[in-house]
Amino acid sequence: MLLALHKPYGVLSQFSPEPGSRWRTLADFGLPPDVYALGRLDADSEGLLLLSDEPGLNHRLLDPQYAHRREYWAQVEGRPSAEALARLTLGGIAIDNYRTLPGRARLLDPVPLIAPRAPPIRVRKNIPDAWISLELIEGKNRQVRRMTAAVGHPTLRLVRVRTGDFQLGELAPGRWRELSSAERAAVFA
Repeated sequence: MLLALHKPYGVLSQFSPEPGSRWRTLADFGLPPDVYALGRLDADSEGLLLLSDEPGLNHRLLDPQYAHRREYWAQVEGRPSAEALARLTLGGIAIDNYRTLPGRARLLDPVPLIAPRAPPIRVRKNIPDAWISLELIEGKNRQVRRMTAAVGHPTLRLVRVRTGDFQLGELAPGRWRELSSAERAAVFA
């Protein structure tokens, strides 16, 4: 079984709470027993989270050797220049002892229509923001946030919108559903 969940802000990508944590968990969403998250999104990130009860899918989806694409929409401080977007695309951004692989980065214009976040992001009247799309084949801890900060545009809001060719689409925050065989094929495309 392969499920898609629109993980809202403030939810850990795990079923057990962490001691003293203020975050909700996947146990709050009435998911079938024995499923586990394929990868993760940090509690302060939102969007498409796949879950399954099938062993081996995690490796198939997340190992960079398979070059499995994931697309993120990031609302960032400022308006990234062509040079900043090129740097995100070329890869080689240092994250701890690792250098990012090449990906794709582009400005999203017009701004995408996304459900409001609760709580909303902090808005600064004197600092503009913009939305960018980042397509990656790897997923290091807080990678998108670290990459955008490295090029001078800290992430304010982060939403994963696609895995492979499967898009989050109209799935509302906090909702989940089982994927059809065609949608499952799109995940692995």
